[in-house]
Amino acid sequence: MNKVLAIAPHPDDIEIGCGGTLAEYARRGSEVHLFVATDGAQGGDADIRRREQEQSAGILGVKQVHWGGFQDTDLPGGSALIHVLDELVKRIKPYTVLVNYHLDTHQDHRALSRATQSATRLVPNVLAYETPSTLNFEPHVFMDIHATLSDKLKALSAHASQIERTNIQGMNIVEIALATVHFRGVQAKLSCAEAFVPIRVRL
Repeated sequence: MNKVLAIAPHPDDIEIGCGGTLAEYARRGSEVHLFVATDGAQGGDADIRRREQEQSAGILGVKQVHWGGFQDTDLPGGSALIHVLDELVKRIKPYTVLVNYHLDTHQDHRALSRATQSATRLVPNVLAYETPSTLNFEPHVFMDIHATLSDKLKALSAHASQIERTNIQGMNIVEIALATVHFRGVQAKLSCAEAFVPIRVRL
């Protein structure tokens, strides 16, 4: 019950969506794994982005980063991706899987979320997190990340090549993350929180 797998299409998606939650799981003694489907080459130098992801994972207390090796912006939504995820789930045997929400403006996010729902059909707990490109996100599950907010922000800052790549004038990715966790915190009656839409939850 103490294995957690977070799944993302690109480097830094996990940190902004559920970095504080993963740090909290690690603090509680869970074995945390990441799966990053692409190296984010369309958003910067691939080698740099991979190094940033590995550094960020160390900050969060992640045991291992698993790379999918798929092409950025061209993530296949069919059996090839499902097979890779299926094999990873069988190997790690996570009790909880976190993945980006399926309604999204980015095609990679949509493809990965739907493939994950197929590959995690036997996983007890599957929750969807939000990113800045998520649409129509109405969460019902919240994680208090007051104790791990600094870890989340440090992990995001490790993605130095991406901090200013927000397409929002005057706001970097860390500022967007702060605004989001405080807003979700207000919804959950907490100082700061990360939010999730449950795909399946076993009580």
